[in-house]
Amino acid sequence: MNGFTDIKLKELQVGRDLLLVITGGAAHIGAASTAYNVNGAIEVQTSAVPGHKEHTLTEGLARRAAEELRRTVTVVMGIHYDHLSKEEILFISQQIDKLLEQYIAANRMGDAL
Repeated sequence: MNGFTDIKLKELQVGRDLLLVITGGAAHIGAASTAYNVNGAIEVQTSAVPGHKEHTLTEGLARRAAEELRRTVTVVMGIHYDHLSKEEILFISQQIDKLLEQYIAANRMGDAL
């Protein structure tokens, strides 16, 4: 499947915490999820802009990054392309997963939250 080459993952270190911003197409803020450790369990809080669906991805991405990187992680996402098919949505979701996996592989930390 061609296209969607403008999907990007950017990071901002915020002290020990991490902000990941994922955008593509008409970039915007559609949802934000923060994952953090509470007594050994990862919890996630999410805020979504009404009418946007990015929260269906940000929650799992933030949880996975927090678990793997052992730190508090906020994922903000805003991706918009007009008239996507279900197959294109699935492809974009897979691309985002690959971006996160590449990021995690390059940035693992050994210490606990």
